[in-house]
Amino acid sequence: MSGDANLALMAYDAIVVGAGHNGLTAATLLQRAGLRTLVLESKRYAGGMASTVELFDGYQFEIAGSVQLPTSAVVSKELGLDTLPQVELEVMSVSIVDERTKPLIYYTDLVEAATHMEQEHGLEVVIGMAELMAWSAAPTRALGRFEHGTLPKTLDEMYACASTPAERASITEMLFGSCTDVLDRYLPDKEKHAALRGMLAFLAVNSTYRGPSSPGSAAGLAFGMAVPDENTVLTKKIKGGIGVLTQHLARQYAEAGGELRLEAAVEEITVADGRVTGVVLTDGETIGAPTVVSAVAPDLTLNTLVTPGVVAPELTARLAGIDHRGSYVQMHFALDGVPEFAAPFEFLDDPRMQSAIGFFATPEDLQRQFEDSRRGVVPQDPAVAFQVPSASDPDLCPPGKAAASAFSLWFPVEEDPSEYARLKAEMGQRVIDKITRFAPNFESLILKHTTFTPKHMGTMFGAPGGDYCHGLIHPDLLGQYRPGPGGYLDQPHGIAGLHLGSAGCYGGPGITFIPGYNAAQAVLAG
Repeated sequence: MSGDANLALMAYDAIVVGAGHNGLTAATLLQRAGLRTLVLESKRYAGGMASTVELFDGYQFEIAGSVQLPTSAVVSKELGLDTLPQVELEVMSVSIVDERTKPLIYYTDLVEAATHMEQEHGLEVVIGMAELMAWSAAPTRALGRFEHGTLPKTLDEMYACASTPAERASITEMLFGSCTDVLDRYLPDKEKHAALRGMLAFLAVNSTYRGPSSPGSAAGLAFGMAVPDENTVLTKKIKGGIGVLTQHLARQYAEAGGELRLEAAVEEITVADGRVTGVVLTDGETIGAPTVVSAVAPDLTLNTLVTPGVVAPELTARLAGIDHRGSYVQMHFALDGVPEFAAPFEFLDDPRMQSAIGFFATPEDLQRQFEDSRRGVVPQDPAVAFQVPSASDPDLCPPGKAAASAFSLWFPVEEDPSEYARLKAEMGQRVIDKITRFAPNFESLILKHTTFTPKHMGTMFGAPGGDYCHGLIHPDLLGQYRPGPGGYLDQPHGIAGLHLGSAGCYGGPGITFIPGYNAAQAVLAG
């Protein structure tokens, strides 16, 4: 049969694999542009790791992602994200280390935040934070943190983003330095600055497999501290949970005439003569299309889904080396009431304070815990990011109850698999103990709870190693070392009609929609 005859049999112009936020972004833009598009999702619901799910009767939780990260204003407007209802937060987060350390309250209003820092922690903290934000400016540009429709920058292009020797130095430090090196320079007082140092260290490493003193951990700090400009939409908390975002995209896609099929797992992305021809589902069904956008991890796409033997061995080996060692637990709690915090933390009983409470460790303790986890040791006193989203969004749980979630480092992932169940139970209890230390009635309020480890995230969402970034925030996985729609800058995959658009691509990770947007633009550019 001729190539033209094959194309005539193709029922769709484009197939998108995966109905997470990036897949739905790409599909919506393609369908709007007039391409008959099909989205295939292996699970029973759309949304991927940007979903709000009823885990227990009447209790809804953000199953993985919980905050929309800063993204391009162009992308936000084109997708209508700026129209979604937001939870108006007066306080973005509260950072606590222990009973001896003053908490740091990060108010949404920057003037109020600076005033609190100066009054409670000293002017040097305000100055240190300002200097840290200035330090992150050149790395933000070098990484293209908020850019859409662009390709990754080469190292030379990254350094070209610097306008001063100091900015060049910050790019070098982002690539090779440690988080602790940076914190020691700008926030050197380990006691007085403990709450802020603990928060920033956790921010730097929670999407890595490195401790804050490990070389390369400064990349996570720069990535997390990236300051948006006038072309960027700021971080949002969405009313109804993060799943409202993907529900919004799915609705837009349907209104444009797009087709979404759930419980339709792709077994193979078929390639013939160097060109995509469609997909084969696990039930054997073959669906033809000249274009496929994959919103699953790049290595999973090219090393597992694409027809065997098509991808060059050198590229296969490179993809196989991507670090996916997620090292965390995520827990969700159905509570029989609201936690009550003990002195000196009774101010946390105010619902305004409960959107994000960090029970953190010092950077030095966090480093030790990371090193211990590599030997199979669960942290005795883990760092925990805790939130009670129902405090500001009561529809997430039944009246008089509360829905709470926690995220904690470090879960041992290099240990003997036979130890998995014991370690999971041990880590989950340590997290509960940590929260109960500050809110003594917490454990007694738990009606039901669940603990997700990287293993669960891998099973539920196809995230290799449970890595929700599809490639951790390490310097060797950012910039030119993160693929664009056609693959790496220096090593494209070379398959006509195949476009990569997951969080593992340039513009990711995080809920930014940019990888899916970039993939769609690449398709439309021909």
